[in-house]
Amino acid sequence: MTSHLTHVPAPDGIAASPQYSHVVWGTGRFVAISGQCAFDASGAVVGEGDAVAQARQVFANLDRCLAAAGAGFRDVVKLTYFVTDVAHLPAVREARDAHFAGAPLPASSAVQVSALVRPELLVEIEAFALVPERRQDAEVAGAARPLLRSVGGAGSVDGAESAQ
Repeated sequence: MTSHLTHVPAPDGIAASPQYSHVVWGTGRFVAISGQCAFDASGAVVGEGDAVAQARQVFANLDRCLAAAGAGFRDVVKLTYFVTDVAHLPAVREARDAHFAGAPLPASSAVQVSALVRPELLVEIEAFALVPERRQDAEVAGAARPLLRSVGGAGSVDGAESAQ
């Protein structure tokens, strides 16, 4: 089976990096995951002051978000890391590598920021993914398509009620 994603680690004239692919493209359903921070299911910060614990929690949260969209890390085409100190990047890479398990790495960007939404947070990561059409079709055939809804927001999408 051919991958639905194409990774180009080093286009002509660009130095290769072992940390990411310079270019990734594919076909399928686009999925955007908002920046995830080290919050547990109750909204408490996991690993205050500990970049390793926070990075692990962030990737666990990304995993849950991707699963909610019928996607997984194999479908990720782009990660953007926001860190309060670039010294946290080795912790982020360790957590990332545990989830990608030898698969080609997506395109990525890392940005050091002066602060995140709460002062005890050290890492935030957003993701973009493409879910292959074959998997999407199989999922739709195997189960009723869920109604679109806005969770935790005001208003509705396509007439569906918002979850409160």
